[in-house]
Amino acid sequence: MGIFFRKHIERSRTKSWKQRLTFFLATRLGWLAILALGYLTRVRFVGREHFEWLRDNKKPFIYCIWHGRILLPIYVHRYENIRAMVSLHDDGEMIAQTLHRLGYVTARGSSTRGGQRAMIEMIRELKNGGAGAIMPDGPKGPRHEFKTGPVAIAQRSGAYLLPFTFSSSRKKQFKSWDRFTIMLPFSTSVAMYGEPVHVPANAMPEEVERIRKDIEKRMIDLEQRADAYFQ
Repeated sequence: MGIFFRKHIERSRTKSWKQRLTFFLATRLGWLAILALGYLTRVRFVGREHFEWLRDNKKPFIYCIWHGRILLPIYVHRYENIRAMVSLHDDGEMIAQTLHRLGYVTARGSSTRGGQRAMIEMIRELKNGGAGAIMPDGPKGPRHEFKTGPVAIAQRSGAYLLPFTFSSSRKKQFKSWDRFTIMLPFSTSVAMYGEPVHVPANAMPEEVERIRKDIEKRMIDLEQRADAYFQ
């Protein structure tokens, strides 16, 4: 236990005061900012029938959302007890604390750290009839690269993969690796769902890789369609 606290203190000392301030504000106020932005945008839905089919037929499923397009999806599906996979990195901690305040449950881990434990938690949740959410290009990219983890979870749990994204008539896109996007106040936003993808339990590795590439392309195309919605 002492080693844990020493490492935590050492990591804290290496951060600048700006980083510490950003972390503090993000973890305390991030959820309020999401609620405010959500209330101040008019949301239109495209492809919602895909989500409704999964929900009404009690199919387990995983929302698949690119790291840079999570803001409106978080708002739209708040307080639904969704289990979201979030990394153990500092940005993941900010996201996790924000999600908890908006009614989500988290499984902490990613492709680079703690992933096996998080996968087990997610599979258990899905087999019990819950819904999950994953950022398949997280936690550090490359942007728009669909990792293998979500496909493996879907195969082992029987869950569908549901592509989901958003865009806005007025938005701010940052210069971060994920091109993180926020909708601006008094804009109109579109929440866009793609067709669910099922991964057969007996699929061979070659088939699993084909499915991974296919859903990666579908999600890229879906984001482009969302951006083109307001052009």
